[in-house]
Amino acid sequence: MLLGISKRSDRYLRTLLIHGAGITLRHAGRKRDSRSRWVVALRERRGPNIAAVALANKNARVLWAFLTRGEEYRISVAA
Repeated sequence: MLLGISKRSDRYLRTLLIHGAGITLRHAGRKRDSRSRWVVALRERRGPNIAAVALANKNARVLWAFLTRGEEYRISVAA
């Protein structure tokens, strides 16, 4: 089972991830990609703070995967 962002981790990094997710959450309503639709639906069900932390957690997992695999970010072009 995957857990949330731990409070034992780096406080500054956690703060940056959550602030970035909050900003993303504000602009997600204007977009139609799958991640934006997911976070807007989550915000409606659970509220803005929980949605921001969930998005920050998802972003942290993506960043961790990039760092451990040594990959570069590739922007997927929507058809």
